[in-house]
Amino acid sequence: MRILITGSNGLLGQKLLHKLREDYSIQLIATSKGENRVSSKDGYTYISLDITNKEEVEKAIAEQLPDVVINTAAMTNVDLCEDKKQECNSLNVDGVGHLADACERIDAHLIQISTDFIFDGENGPYTEQDIPNPLSFYGLSKLKSEKLLQAHSVKWTILRTIIVFGVGENLSKGNIVLWAKDALAQGDPLNIIDDQYRAPTLAEDLADICILAAKKKALGIYNASGKDIMSIYEIVETVARYYGNSTDNLNKISTATLNQKAVRPPKTGFILDKSINELGYRPHSFEECLAIMDEQLKQ
Repeated sequence: MRILITGSNGLLGQKLLHKLREDYSIQLIATSKGENRVSSKDGYTYISLDITNKEEVEKAIAEQLPDVVINTAAMTNVDLCEDKKQECNSLNVDGVGHLADACERIDAHLIQISTDFIFDGENGPYTEQDIPNPLSFYGLSKLKSEKLLQAHSVKWTILRTIIVFGVGENLSKGNIVLWAKDALAQGDPLNIIDDQYRAPTLAEDLADICILAAKKKALGIYNASGKDIMSIYEIVETVARYYGNSTDNLNKISTATLNQKAVRPPKTGFILDKSINELGYRPHSFEECLAIMDEQLKQ
């Protein structure tokens, strides 16, 4: 099986690259915009690819002839998407359209990553059948890409995820767990929101369900998050306890006090029964995820 991944310099892309390059049944093509920032260079072919460029996408897919394309490239900074709507739309919607068109021509299977932010957070946790109602432009852009695929004749899978975290190299953005670990170690007072609930997802778990969907040729929508639904405060508190840091410096605050540009859903989380039963998805508990990350940080 030939698998092409986009966004291979990102956290999820890196996890997919490392898992798939060691699978001898897979011929792997890793792509990202610009140079390859992953230190391991063997076991795959790397090509630079900007998915917002239709001609580049068509050329890459036609030349590489993948059986499956896993699209991890996206603009995910929620507040930045409010400021740069055109850029967000170009990457999160138009880029998906370019991939879908190119995949359809060669009968390739396209796996797309979506988000809990397509929901308003009033009735979480959500199943795959619940009705989306995004509150932010980022959420809207990801919902647009879902609808684009649903109306397209390409073979598609949508994997909806939540707060992806983990350890990577040369990443352009951080994640809440690593931020919390470092901030707690400083011992300074931290103001943490306690009125938003999420199911944080270890990047390895998300990579695993991407691979399961590819190998099983599973089509449709699947929830692909962590198994534990926690407030942001509880996430940080759990990190503190894991590393033996005091929680005395943690202060609970409300979302309203932050004046963030993008509106966030108060409570999401996913019901994972379909992914567990149909794909064999086995996400780790949040504490298990911290142990996995800790081992990687020691290496």
